[in-house]
Parts: sequence; structure tokens; C-alpha cells
Amino acid sequence: MPYALIPTFLLYCFVSSITPGPANLCSLAAAMTYGRRQALLQWRGIFSGFAIVAMCASVVVWFFGTALNAYIRVLTYLGAAYILWLAWNILHSSMGDSTAKPKCNFLTGLMVQLTNPKIMIYCITALTTYALPYAADFTDLLKVTVFLPFTGPMCNLVWLLTGASLKKFFQKYQKPLNIAMSTSLAYCAISILRM
Repeated sequence: MPYALIPTFLLYCFVSSITPGPANLCSLAAAMTYGRRQALLQWRGIFSGFAIVAMCASVVVWFFGTALNAYIRVLTYLGAAYILWLAWNILHSSMGDSTAKPKCNFLTGLMVQLTNPKIMIYCITALTTYALPYAADFTDLLKVTVFLPFTGPMCNLVWLLTGASLKKFFQKYQKPLNIAMSTSLAYCAISILRM
């Protein structure tokens, strides 16, 4: 990955990871319902599930990239299009209240991540857009893959540790936060297309 892309890659990782999604909302609800200690058990499952999905994504992306090398640029455009779609949805999203009380354990966290389309698309987009076009071999792709589980689950930990106060903050400043996050993602997409 060229050094010029690293800031937008990190921005993409942060914005995509900190925005509400199944794992973030599950951790928020678990922390509010069961407390931080119990929610941390679930978070370990979330981290493990994220690592599994990231590794599977890297294998799929590498195979797909080497089998269809001529279409790598198309994957870059698709990744940029997904980021713009995500920016659009963030800009027009609203927080909903969840009254369901999830179970709170390692297995719950693991299953949330193994079935979470947001992180599947997140990993595939990060790898195909930021790593694959510049990877000489699988180890280059693997370096980015190993980094990914330290992005999503770390932002998820923010949701868990701040619990109800983060929800109140997002509700109070939802529109400006959505504008800032969607603008940041749009900047990422434009930077990708300019490379």
C-alpha cells in the first residue's frame, strides 16, 4: 500500500468501525444491561469472530485477485462505491431504540461477528481497495489482514466501555456526527479513485 493511502485507509477503518452496526449496538446493549465485566466476555467473542472473518476474507480476496487480476481496478471502483454508499446511509441514518436484551457471553459475541455482513463487507472492501492492488504476494495482504481485527473490535470496545453515555451523545449530536462521518468516508472514496 502506498504511504499516501495510509491516512485514508486509517480514516476508513475508524469511521467504518465506530459507526453503529450489529456488534457495536450489541456491545452497547450488553454493557447497559449486564455491566462492563460481563460485556467484556462477549467482546472477546467479537474480537475472535472479527479475526476469523478477516482471515477468511483475505483468502477469498487473494484467490479472487490472482484469478481475476485484470479486474482489480474494478474491485477498487466497487470498494469506492461501497464507501460512498456507506457515507450516504450514515448521513441519512437515525438511531433506533433496541428493547431486546441479548445474551452476553463469548459465544454470543463470536456469532454476532461471524454473521455480521458489515464486517464482511468492511474486510473485503479494505483488502480489495487498499491492499490487493499493491500486494506483491499473500504476505503483503496478510499484513493488512492482521491489522484489521485491531480496528473494528477496538472501536467496538469504545461502545462497550462508554455504555449508555455514548448512546445519549449520539442521540444528542446525531446529525453533526453523521455529517462528519459521511464526509470522512466520501473523502476516503475520492482518495481511492485518485490513486
